[in-house]
Amino acid sequence: MHRFANPARFLKIARPLTGWLFWPGLLLLLAGSACGLFVTPADYLQGQTVRILYIHVPAAWLGMGGWSGIAIAALMQLVWKHPLAAVAGRAIAAPGALFTAICLMTGSIWGRPTWGTWWEWDGRMTSMLVLFFLYLGYIALGNASARQAQQGGVSNVTAIFGLVGAINIPIINRSVVWWNSLHQGPSITLRGSSIDGSLLWPLGLTLLGFTLLFGAIVLMRMRAILAQNKVEARMQRLARG
Repeated sequence: MHRFANPARFLKIARPLTGWLFWPGLLLLLAGSACGLFVTPADYLQGQTVRILYIHVPAAWLGMGGWSGIAIAALMQLVWKHPLAAVAGRAIAAPGALFTAICLMTGSIWGRPTWGTWWEWDGRMTSMLVLFFLYLGYIALGNASARQAQQGGVSNVTAIFGLVGAINIPIINRSVVWWNSLHQGPSITLRGSSIDGSLLWPLGLTLLGFTLLFGAIVLMRMRAILAQNKVEARMQRLARG
């Protein structure tokens, strides 16, 4: 991984890779959403509200996946001192928070006709809300680190926060198993899926599409942070005369 530690070498790969991720991701997302809205049948119990799963499930996946990425970046920063790890952690935080918020909002929209309430303090919803607040805390710490000239990334304290916050990921994943919950149990596991195949297949398209878009956004943010670092370094040199 240290062969990509040089920003110029990283940017040489990241520039074309951003487009390779963004456009296929957008096409898959649009195709999956269209099929989920207009092709698949309504669920025999949930009716038309089942269609929200094509947004809700990928958003939940990327909310948790984003923090997992932050934890990996934090580990690389603290143990291997990878110079781009701190930049990667900061770049992941904002889109991760966005998808977590989308997960919470779509879950509430789905819950209103299904449970009769917009919100319930059960294990899954509460732990997901905690994840959103963790993202906000990480973003605040990361911005403070950047203002303190931490080379555009995050401080070691912020990285430790990212590692500690990862404890919440398995709690989210297992919450519907550990506690009584209004939220339905695991629908997709290694042993199969409880979702009917006629409803399931567009989910694969939106899941892959959102994931590719997430990767493209992270690369764009990393490139923007590195460009900002370059501008700030040039301004400091000019200021010194």
